[in-house]
Amino acid sequence: MPSVIGLLEERERAAAQRVEVLRTEADRVLAALREAELDWERFVVSRETVVEVLSGPDGVAEADTSASGDPEPSPSPSPSPSPSPSPSGAVPGSVVPAWCEGLVVSVLSPEYQRIMTVLIAAERALFCKELAFELGVEPVAAKAEGVRSKANRLVRQGWLVKEPSGRFGLRAGVRGGGS
Repeated sequence: MPSVIGLLEERERAAAQRVEVLRTEADRVLAALREAELDWERFVVSRETVVEVLSGPDGVAEADTSASGDPEPSPSPSPSPSPSPSPSGAVPGSVVPAWCEGLVVSVLSPEYQRIMTVLIAAERALFCKELAFELGVEPVAAKAEGVRSKANRLVRQGWLVKEPSGRFGLRAGVRGGGS
């Protein structure tokens, strides 16, 4: 009859082999994910560049930029800020300008303004699920990820801060005023 220690060692070796197989698979999947994200970001930047090029000199789009059917902008590398935001605010699907002193929420497109309005009203940092709930978003992962994507873009552009706990909050100095 085999010893208990021998049986445990045998199971330990099998578990270690399983961990190694899963690590190898995880590395492969992560590499594929990184490549897919780079492709995705390249297309987002391309779309944003086309929108910028098609904008008239006064910042008003000359072409229908919502024809892509993409209901929410995707995460992308931090684009360079617009030289001066349009007085009436940004158009839906537009690039999020980098925050600087004096900019107000009204320069953001409507979907980003909604996120900022919820956080201003909450007067505290919120988890993505709380933010999605306050926005009236369906409680499904894909919709919550859309909110997280927008909130992360606002973080990258300096409008929000993301706490180590994962909560999103207003950056100090951000104002909600309309002008």
